[in-house]
Amino acid sequence: MGIDGLFQVPVVQGPMAGGACTPELVATVSEAGALGALPCSLLAPATIAQQVARIRSLSERPFLLNFFIQSKPEPSRAELEGAVELLRPVWESLGWDGLPVPAAWCEDFAAQFEMLLNLRPAAASFTFGILEGVQVERLHGAGIQVIGTVTTVEEALAWEAIGADAVVASGIEAGGHRGTFIGRQEDAVLSGPELWPAVAAAVKIPVIAAGGIMSGADIKRALALGARAVQMGTAFLVTDEAALHPAYKARLLSGEGRTRLTRSFSGRYARGLENRFMRQMQAVEALVPPYPVQNALTASIRAAAAKQGDTELMSMWAGTEFARARPMPAGKLVQLLASELQT
Repeated sequence: MGIDGLFQVPVVQGPMAGGACTPELVATVSEAGALGALPCSLLAPATIAQQVARIRSLSERPFLLNFFIQSKPEPSRAELEGAVELLRPVWESLGWDGLPVPAAWCEDFAAQFEMLLNLRPAAASFTFGILEGVQVERLHGAGIQVIGTVTTVEEALAWEAIGADAVVASGIEAGGHRGTFIGRQEDAVLSGPELWPAVAAAVKIPVIAAGGIMSGADIKRALALGARAVQMGTAFLVTDEAALHPAYKARLLSGEGRTRLTRSFSGRYARGLENRFMRQMQAVEALVPPYPVQNALTASIRAAAAKQGDTELMSMWAGTEFARARPMPAGKLVQLLASELQT
């Protein structure tokens, strides 16, 4: 059917990991004619199955599941002690006498992948890496379309070569984690309007544009630059169905402040609203361990901050255009985007 068969409105709702992206949001977006996307990277396989069952109880429309391609790390004791020490100013500011070391660093991607095959959604997207050819074949055998996340032309060509059905080309404006997997993350700096046409010219598979897209006019521009559809994350973060922390939502809707890239929270570059945590860690952020170790180490800090409503220590992922986000029901946003696209 191709990716065009997945939606009536050429919009993919960004899969935003961390709890804000609910089954209700996914189902509502798909019901409205766009493509809802459930972030599964932080979820155990059984939880993924439960959330997919909930989506299917609310909608019969296609939806997408998103995963981080990751392996379980084995950091040394010295590496962990160094990482905890780098975070000392932050955890001491909470009045703690130490930083809890998590029981696990991340979910088991292999187990998640098997669950994905069992659940058979219309499509699955992947970030932080690239699948093996045999994995793509197994997904196609289960009737699942495969979408890779890229930040460079080279990465798009790699996904096309492995058999992907489409790629999400993510400009530097995009909120959340960068999907870079070839070369250094800090070298993947193309803006959306630079990246989208370059990728569209290089590959024969459809390109889904991401980064800084908030309105129908933005969608039109992306389509004119060669994209077949767009992926919008920050725009959906402030919708009624998103389970965003109230303090985080208030920060987004204030339109104040700025976003920037940081690896302090997770060990991988990600764009979010600048706060004290970023500033406090800026001098040492190049030294923190790579994802997922740093992500797991800061989880207790972020959880404590959320409990207290302290946005200065929370990771508030958002794209550069967050000030243009429009709070409303998700279905209404899809309808509005469709109407803006027609005018």
